Amino acid sequence: MAAAPVWSVDPRTGKQREQVAVEATAQEVDAAVRAAHDARAALADRAVRSAFLRTAATELEAAREQLVEAADAETALGPVRLTGELARTCFQLRAFADIVDEGAFLDVVIDHPDDTATPPIPDLRRYKVPLGVVAVYSASNFPFAFSVPGGDTASALAAGCPVVVKAHPDHPGLSELVAAVLRRAAARHDIPEGVLGLVHGFEAGVELIKHPLVSAAGFTGSVRGGRALFDAAAARPVPIPFHGELGSLNPVLITEAAAAERGEAIGTGLAGSMTLGVGQFCVKPGLVLVPSGGAGDGLLKSLTDAVSDTDAGVLLDHRMRDNFVAGVAERAELDGVESPVTPGAGGEHTVSAGFLTVPAEKLTSEGSYDLLLEECFGPVTVVARYEDEAEAKTVLSRLPGNLTATVHVSAEEAAGEGRGPELLAELTPLAGRVLVNGWPTGVAVAPAQHHGGPYPATTSTSTSVGGTAIERWLRPVVYQGAPEALLPAELRDGNPLGLPRRFNGRLER
Repeated sequence: MAAAPVWSVDPRTGKQREQVAVEATAQEVDAAVRAAHDARAALADRAVRSAFLRTAATELEAAREQLVEAADAETALGPVRLTGELARTCFQLRAFADIVDEGAFLDVVIDHPDDTATPPIPDLRRYKVPLGVVAVYSASNFPFAFSVPGGDTASALAAGCPVVVKAHPDHPGLSELVAAVLRRAAARHDIPEGVLGLVHGFEAGVELIKHPLVSAAGFTGSVRGGRALFDAAAARPVPIPFHGELGSLNPVLITEAAAAERGEAIGTGLAGSMTLGVGQFCVKPGLVLVPSGGAGDGLLKSLTDAVSDTDAGVLLDHRMRDNFVAGVAERAELDGVESPVTPGAGGEHTVSAGFLTVPAEKLTSEGSYDLLLEECFGPVTVVARYEDEAEAKTVLSRLPGNLTATVHVSAEEAAGEGRGPELLAELTPLAGRVLVNGWPTGVAVAPAQHHGGPYPATTSTSTSVGGTAIERWLRPVVYQGAPEALLPAELRDGNPLGLPRRFNGRLER
């Protein structure tokens, strides 16, 4: 039986552009994983790893024009957005190179023997080592930042773990181009090209998660697909960590005082956030709690005006377009749901932005309105009008885990007056990132960033963005009573590598 072709498709027309590959067989997945496994030793030297990451960033920048053109042809996200995303991706690669050079991620802890302790302490030396081959499942909506060269790949390589990427079918041609760039960067440091494997096809993704030499996996995508892979990772004879980002509603609470103080600006800001990238951000605000009454009405007028001025856009593929059109239609049919700006089909290949409104009371108990508490991928949000704080709090209490939760407060509330401090405490259990007077779209690459949240936002407590993303691909090991001559250089008394570490209970730098 011939292998199924992998086509590059133009989302603006739905037409096939070119065949770029074929779907990988089980044997080809096995070969890719084994090649990655054999490349582990080439990543053992931290100096080589950091140099490789920096070279990868430089090579991606050198190929910017070709890569952005290919990405736009397959995603319709536009050259401006894609150029910025590629720059973010290169910054992220260099940021992880800096982390590798610093070495704090190794968490070196050394305790000399202490016979006076109860119980006595032997000589103990602890640090972290790479898990092994990491499977990365690319995202559709970020063809650079959450795909072949994205955060999962960058952090895994930084940890010393080779990677096999399952390409997303929405940008297979770009995936091939980027993989070639990364392999070229690897070759400049005598790292085998197998350090970065790439496979295509649904079955290849299933085979990848089951492979015995795969030690961990990272995923960004749907709840359904991510949960299936998560369950497969747990059902293996030897279960492995599965760090999945699955779905998020990203609720926003707007206090009555905030709506009265700056409702027009909030409405305009919400419109920009929910329609950014044609609503295809994983942190798009999908549920917004707005007070009933005049202040809330003014905010909705501003939102209506801004969303009405938004042009129709192209989603990443026609399957997503069909799901969006069907999803908003199903929600709009619920009793009491209104469409001040009707979202849906904008044309044969496009969608139009809009929003729905519903009395918050409809969301306070289980029933058919729970559909409004599920993510709808695309340029739409649900505005729930609440009568009082208790009603808003009840709705928030019914929400699943999220990547973000946002509150807009007045200047007085921001200064600690009224319920300002309580609001953050109420939102904290819902999400991994809590925002005040901002919008969640846009995830900065920074040491303090956390991009994750309670299930189903993610399947673990880890982050996929920021410096601590590297921790997902490491495990601690402690050596007890090992002679100095046998120890890794990282754990020797003289600290020959100059690493940050905790030595006999004291933090050294």
